[in-house]
Amino acid sequence: MATNVSIIIACRNEEKYIGKCLDSIISQNYPKEKIEVLIIDGMSEDKMKEIVKNYSENYPFIKIFENPQRYTSFGLNVGIKNSKGKIIIRMDAHASYEKDYISKCLKYLKEYNVDNVGGVIKTLPAKNTIVAKAIALALSSRFGVASDFRLGSKTPKFVDTVFGGCYKKEVFEKIGYYNENLIRSQDLEFNLRLKKAGRKILLVPEILAYYYSQDNFRDFFWHNFRDGVWATYPLKFVKIPFRQRHYLPLIFILTLPLSIWPYILFSFFFSAQITVREKDFRYLFLMPIAFAYRHFSYGLGSIWGLIKLLK
Repeated sequence: MATNVSIIIACRNEEKYIGKCLDSIISQNYPKEKIEVLIIDGMSEDKMKEIVKNYSENYPFIKIFENPQRYTSFGLNVGIKNSKGKIIIRMDAHASYEKDYISKCLKYLKEYNVDNVGGVIKTLPAKNTIVAKAIALALSSRFGVASDFRLGSKTPKFVDTVFGGCYKKEVFEKIGYYNENLIRSQDLEFNLRLKKAGRKILLVPEILAYYYSQDNFRDFFWHNFRDGVWATYPLKFVKIPFRQRHYLPLIFILTLPLSIWPYILFSFFFSAQITVREKDFRYLFLMPIAFAYRHFSYGLGSIWGLIKLLK
């Protein structure tokens, strides 16, 4: 017998992507009568709420709630507290999901008897432009990122965090909810808290989602800058430090100009690999720029996070 599942999507101003996200959920091979989709709207200023309401008229299992505080952590907690399922699946509006996403999450949650299961995300360009493609490739490269859920794995393995996540609802009753002091990094902090409590998190490569990255360098810079801030600033609110990989861009920036020379070599090496694989010579020039935007902005954000931390 199928288990009741609550899908929580906390989002704001996602009119460009919410339709793709909901279409992929509607197309799931899991019984619809066992699903509820809770969209927690952070007071959107675009047409996202209107789009969701149109979907909910045709699909009653799609419900919308308001999040006056706007930030994701508040929205996730609103969703969890209003959910009815025994299983909570955290999804992102900026992504779409393979049709067996839910069924495979539940399969491995039960098979491995873990508390959180997640899969791999494939980063896709938001537009059909060479810059958007370069950004997506940077977020799919081992030099660009270090997260297991972005790079993938050949077999299921235990990790410290996953994208989104499929949780037993009882976990939130025992571990607590998302930390509302954190504007970002709330998933990472919760999962580290989960592991500290002796619980297990499983990454399964055949559970697949697609994430749409930024389509221009300006937005890419600020997205990574904010991520960098919330790699260091959370130390003001939590006692558990993040993993070493989250501080590598900070170390890189703080050790300039010594670190720049090996960085340049690695950047051009991975850029050349991508150029050969994609069979497009333009990437030889664009990929070093994309990598630089990724690492410098994240590192500068981490420094700003430390400055805020010391205030």
